[in-house]
Amino acid sequence: MKNKLRSQNWFGKTGKDGFIYRAWMKNQGIPDDEFRGKPVIGICNTWSELTPCNAHFRELAESVKRGISEAGGFPVEFPVMSLGETLIKPTAMLYRNLASMDVEESIRANPMDGVVLLCGCDKTTPSLVMGACSVNIPTLVVSGGPMLTGKFQGKDISTSDVWRFNDAVRAGEMSQEELTVAEACMCRSRGHCAVMGTASTMACMVESLGLSLPHNAAIPAADSRRKVLAQMSGRRIVEMVKEDLKLSDILTRKAFENAIMVNAGIGGSTNFIIHLLALAGRIGVDLSLDDFDHLSANIPLVANLQPSGKYFMEDLYYAGGLPPVMKELDRFLHGECITVNGKTLNENYAAEECYNREVIASVDNPFNPLSGVAILKGNLCENGCVIKPSAASPHLMKHTGKAIVFNDIEDFKSRIDDPLLDVDENSVLVLKNVGPKGYPGMPEVGNMSIPKKLLAKGITDMVRISDGRMSGTGFGTVILHASPEAALGGNFAVIQDGDIIQLDVANRSLLLEVSEEELTQRKAAWKPTHKTYHRGYVKLYQAHVQQAHLGADMDFLQGGSGSEVTRDSH
Repeated sequence: MKNKLRSQNWFGKTGKDGFIYRAWMKNQGIPDDEFRGKPVIGICNTWSELTPCNAHFRELAESVKRGISEAGGFPVEFPVMSLGETLIKPTAMLYRNLASMDVEESIRANPMDGVVLLCGCDKTTPSLVMGACSVNIPTLVVSGGPMLTGKFQGKDISTSDVWRFNDAVRAGEMSQEELTVAEACMCRSRGHCAVMGTASTMACMVESLGLSLPHNAAIPAADSRRKVLAQMSGRRIVEMVKEDLKLSDILTRKAFENAIMVNAGIGGSTNFIIHLLALAGRIGVDLSLDDFDHLSANIPLVANLQPSGKYFMEDLYYAGGLPPVMKELDRFLHGECITVNGKTLNENYAAEECYNREVIASVDNPFNPLSGVAILKGNLCENGCVIKPSAASPHLMKHTGKAIVFNDIEDFKSRIDDPLLDVDENSVLVLKNVGPKGYPGMPEVGNMSIPKKLLAKGITDMVRISDGRMSGTGFGTVILHASPEAALGGNFAVIQDGDIIQLDVANRSLLLEVSEEELTQRKAAWKPTHKTYHRGYVKLYQAHVQQAHLGADMDFLQGGSGSEVTRDSH
């Protein structure tokens, strides 16, 4: 053991204080020797029946506990706020920062020497890792795993098909009864979305950062090997405490660069950008939006996974999982980075093999030469915005069209299917006031539905721009995270119907063909229209949330407070 165990500041005390700390723990039937110098390992659990993706986590936690006990540790499970993407209104993203505060304070305030984070549904992963970064004790991530691939009418389906089914119903090509049958066919096992959506992207993020054991990202939730990985993670966290291997030792600038390059190679969710920026801010790594563009630029898409490709996370695991993907990207990666198992990233993937080249292509013969992410700049988004070329339509990557502007999500929903809407396939749909402050919480509404009258003409994609996000399961020529958002009164706030917008992805450009003089006049006359909240967490959020290009974390949560508790209560 390199250092005195942090938990001994509680359980190692004599007199009244030690009596209180141990006695009340003993009412759970814990033997006295558990408190005598064993590493205390917290299991941070986001189990909730309101978070269906994480509903199997009590069972997974038992596997982690078994491993901790086998390695001579003392496991203690504790709950934190759970963010269920599919149920929480108005958006789970509003509460990511709140959950991170819960995690940070729960870890710091309690007698833990190390912590295992049980993550699954989209926002649970970044929120837990953000909170743990601000404390910086030995930490290891166990993801919940993806669902088994859905089966419907003889076809493989998953979450990306929700958008296709919705358009099919609106176009009269699918009945409501068929849609209801598809619900059960898609969600047929425990786990998070079965495509390379945000949840799977976050699982890949932690593995590529070095925060989980190899193969964590892709093992299906229903596969018994997910429990084995959880048990092995429990064993390993005890060793990490003995080695004093902390988050700050693993999360170096090079580790962040690895994660960006892997994300490009797998066609990961655009939400990855906003969450990784927030993590960097917590651990003190200098990372900017521009880094995502230049680090992704030469990385081809090698993972043939929906929504950018054909296959599913279950297929990725059977093809070898994330390690052979990283092996393909070896020439780009910093293979020397240390990971939670004490080995380097390169050591973890060096002996791995690809078992299906349809699912994992090679760098020299990639599934798609286009990178997964591009960062656009211009007078429409002074601080930048994001597009996922691998999920976009090639013919729209360079496009000029007139703006059809929706002031907020309610305006969009009320008018998008109006037959009198002056829109055609060359138009550019613009949705305002769905950014961090404006909504608030930056919802996943950026992949706006195609107008019904255009669907009837066979149009399936258009250029769409917003200051919001889209689900990692979404697809299309969708430009997201426009910064500054409309609620701040920049150029994006004053786009009007009929304005001409020029998109040129190859040149990383997004321009509004309106003179500076006209924009200045419009901004002088602009007045905010978004709702302002006056109490509780949402008021705090609106007052302190940063813009998308900074990770949408709270300004006062940047950095960390460490693991020391400076005052005793007894």
